[in-house]
Amino acid sequence: MKIIARIIAFVKEYEKEIILFIAVFLISLLSFAIGYLFAKENSKEPIKFEKINYDIKTPCTYS
Repeated sequence: MKIIARIIAFVKEYEKEIILFIAVFLISLLSFAIGYLFAKENSKEPIKFEKINYDIKTPCTYS
């Protein structure tokens, strides 16, 4: 019972800080989850670059 009393006293003493920590943690977790879901939803096929060989034939004007 002594340990429970110490825990209760600790929570009462730091109640505002504990609530602030929980709120910041939950908001951060929610922000991460929303960002992760939007990133998965908007994932597109990556851009692929292909090499194209052009044969440019110009008239030679050298004399």
